[in-house]
Amino acid sequence: MAAPSDPRVARRARWASLVGTSLESYDFYIYAYFAAFFVGPLFFDPLGGFGGTLAAFLSIALAFVIRPVGAILFGHLGDRLGRRTTLIVTVTLMGVATGLIGVLPTFEQAGWFGAVLLVLLRLLQGISLGGEWGGAVLIATEHESRTKRAFAAAMPQLGSPIGSILSATAFIWLTLALTNEQISEWAWRLPFLTAIPLLLVSLYLRITVTETPVFRAVAATERRPRVPIAALLRAQPVSIIVAVGVALLGIGSYSLMNTYTINYGVAQLGFEYYELLIATTIGGLLQLVTIPLFGAWATRIGSGTVVAWGALGTLLVAFPLYYFLQFADFGVLVAMMIIGGILPTMSWAALGGIYTEMFDERYRYSALGFAYSIAAVISGFVPALTLTIGEVTGNAWWHPGIVLAAMSLITLVSALIAVRIRVDKDEDEPATPLAANAAEASPAAAVRD
Repeated sequence: MAAPSDPRVARRARWASLVGTSLESYDFYIYAYFAAFFVGPLFFDPLGGFGGTLAAFLSIALAFVIRPVGAILFGHLGDRLGRRTTLIVTVTLMGVATGLIGVLPTFEQAGWFGAVLLVLLRLLQGISLGGEWGGAVLIATEHESRTKRAFAAAMPQLGSPIGSILSATAFIWLTLALTNEQISEWAWRLPFLTAIPLLLVSLYLRITVTETPVFRAVAATERRPRVPIAALLRAQPVSIIVAVGVALLGIGSYSLMNTYTINYGVAQLGFEYYELLIATTIGGLLQLVTIPLFGAWATRIGSGTVVAWGALGTLLVAFPLYYFLQFADFGVLVAMMIIGGILPTMSWAALGGIYTEMFDERYRYSALGFAYSIAAVISGFVPALTLTIGEVTGNAWWHPGIVLAAMSLITLVSALIAVRIRVDKDEDEPATPLAANAAEASPAAAVRD
């Protein structure tokens, strides 16, 4: 195993990964909030109310669908050329694509031409995201000693709530300071254009970070596979399937809570748009505290165990959460959104830690990006799927709970298996109670690929 970097270098790497993932999340959530109400009328107006909303949600899914392409492309570069260089490219691609969305012509201005450009830029965003997350986790963890990696892996996860807070704040300001007509006419462009100065900050931090000791050691011993994704699929196919399940709740719950529930809360439950944005922002602020705490907890009991507890807790509250939303005032709304955010956050915070333990360092960048992106593809359809279930069931109060409970159950089972197929662990590491129970309960979990 490669020696860890100097603590100062490791701290700089954590900051670079955090700022980069924050920018990526900001760029992506800006579009998610934008899609909930403005994409349909501005770019898909001829499709009508339901059709325009569905097209907007599918444009979110599109960027997720293309992510495996970005994961394979940038995973190859990350395992062959290095983590640092690849991350500089991914964050640049995301920042430029997001900024260009802010200058697109609407349907009224250019017909379907603007919608086509929007789709192309969403594809570029998705390709960038496919290569970003895995590299950010590795740049943070591979500078650290093994005992500190679970905590370091939680730092890039802070990027998601930070991006959510920044993007929600931008739209809260817009909705409170301007009329809907002003937002639709010109002000919707402003949040997208802010991606450019944020990109410059992120680039500066990533350029100042050195390559990780783990990659340098692999490169020095000529152990880099010629085609990393092929080596991964040959050596650890079962781990890929398990890793997809492990990530499903952490990613999918954001799509459900931050996109679908906002639209559902306004259209069906009668809340104001800004009220839901405030509720999600409060939940995001709380995550700034809970994610590091869950990361620290993962260093004590294991990342896979923390993921499992988060999934179990979410499973238990999935239906009560949406039941009480039917009768909620603003205070109850905030409480429900916090509960619906914090429990899946346990699974989210520890995700990078268990991923780095599951895959060999020779193709780890490809593995993290590919498994995460497949889970993201599935999660990208969560708003559209939930919208369709709501349409079929007459918007019965329990229809979002079905989706949240299903994701929780899949992640719970996958996490219990994941703790048994780790390849990067200390031989004398004691088994946690939950991991031991998983081994006894699932004979298949003991199979290593």
